[in-house]
Amino acid sequence: MSVQDENLRIPTNDWRAYQGVLSRRVMAFIIDYAIVGLLWIPAAVVVFFLGILTFGLGFFLYPVLFAGLAMLYFGMTVGGPKQASPGMNMMGLAIARTDGRPMDFLTAIVHLVIFWIANAILTPLVLLVGLFTDRGRLLHDLLIGTVTIRRDTF
Repeated sequence: MSVQDENLRIPTNDWRAYQGVLSRRVMAFIIDYAIVGLLWIPAAVVVFFLGILTFGLGFFLYPVLFAGLAMLYFGMTVGGPKQASPGMNMMGLAIARTDGRPMDFLTAIVHLVIFWIANAILTPLVLLVGLFTDRGRLLHDLLIGTVTIRRDTF
């Protein structure tokens, strides 16, 4: 039994779809931020040349470059048809909304920003929430109404 793309909109009640999700989410996080870090390098070079062309004004983009790039990355991947980032795909995970609607670009960005805020406040305790909630949901999942499920066979 596996969760298919067309059935991804409706989270399943089968407990096996949530087994081992927390450890997979940690690995997906590491993979995704490594990819965003690699994407940041050519973006930083572009901003450098933009800064030269604009007589220094382009250099003001550096403080928001990583966050903006991460938002675009997660908005386009998690908010896309697979409802998963490349790291989540590698780990066999996907995000589904509990109301049955598909993830969109804005919801994916809000999910990411709430994760950053929760992580800033609760670090290193942010993963403890998942140990005490049903389906291993974290704080940002509870606040925005999402659940992370396994899309591979379970």
